[in-house]
Amino acid sequence: MGRSWVVFDYGEVLSRRSAMLPKHAEVYGVPPEEFEPAYWKVRDAYDRGQPDLDYWRAVGAELGVEVDEKTSAALTEADISGWLELDPGSLVLLDELAEAGVPLALLSNAPASFAAAVREQTWARRFRHLVFSGELGVAKPDAEIWAALLDQLGASAADCLFLDDRQVNIDGALRAGLDAELWAGATAIRPRLRELGLL
Repeated sequence: MGRSWVVFDYGEVLSRRSAMLPKHAEVYGVPPEEFEPAYWKVRDAYDRGQPDLDYWRAVGAELGVEVDEKTSAALTEADISGWLELDPGSLVLLDELAEAGVPLALLSNAPASFAAAVREQTWARRFRHLVFSGELGVAKPDAEIWAALLDQLGASAADCLFLDDRQVNIDGALRAGLDAELWAGATAIRPRLRELGLL
């Protein structure tokens, strides 16, 4: 395949799982095991561009809790902070690929407010392109998001290796013609990257 784009998912690939979810549950006044299903159940619309306030109110509707603008702003800030913690091993891998001259891109299902925060992070400079569902209004595994990604990269599907921790997104990438590998950690992906001549 030669030198190709490596396209990373973000959540639980580059980042650790957010430690803020139990704290969000406290704000809603419910136990974490009740909060988390609601958090994820209505997340898709948020990842597709829904405003922050509408999302936190949708979570509240699932839990029977009203959310005002001040609470929404605090939840948004905490949520962004929680998901910005990177996995150290993933960061080392990014550095190695960047130093090797491999073109890197990020493709994440994430709200627009989170996308804005990522663009301010020093580590984000390792990526030539940052593509977020919340800014596009489409999300993985939709066919439209792969087309948008390839358009931004100016690349063909066969030039891209996509890494994600969710099989549904891997399947979507494969349908779009990308090479794709299910993420099991930075150590686990290294043999594949070496096989492709990327490390």
